[in-house]
Amino acid sequence: MILPPNVGIKDKIILFDGVCKLCNAWANFIIKHDHQYIFKLCSVQSNEGQKLLTHLGLSTDVYESMIYVEGDKSYQQSDAFFQVISKLGYPWKVVCMFWLIPKPIRNWLYDCIALNRYRIFGKYAACLLPTADHEARYLSEK
Repeated sequence: MILPPNVGIKDKIILFDGVCKLCNAWANFIIKHDHQYIFKLCSVQSNEGQKLLTHLGLSTDVYESMIYVEGDKSYQQSDAFFQVISKLGYPWKVVCMFWLIPKPIRNWLYDCIALNRYRIFGKYAACLLPTADHEARYLSEK
């Protein structure tokens, strides 16, 4: 897969729904626990997010899963979650033992939360902008 111009082969990008309160909490969790600055975050509603979704051949208006992009590979649903959490190190890496659950069951559980996230956790009227000290953690145009 040829990458878009603003994405490098070594970039590890987490695409998330920027109006979802749960997804924003996840992004803040990543910022807090990604001490090695492994990940770049990107709201699917941002210009960069829309370009990346289009490049990946994914919907640009319906967001049912977090997407994790590492080099020329992309992951969705529970695979995306476990790819990300496995890189955060101890103690978070321990959660990866649940990867042993068969993928159809993992994805069903993921979808139960993802498809009801607005109803359960709520949503913002618009995407939240990153604070100045977090701006470097977000994917931007190069």
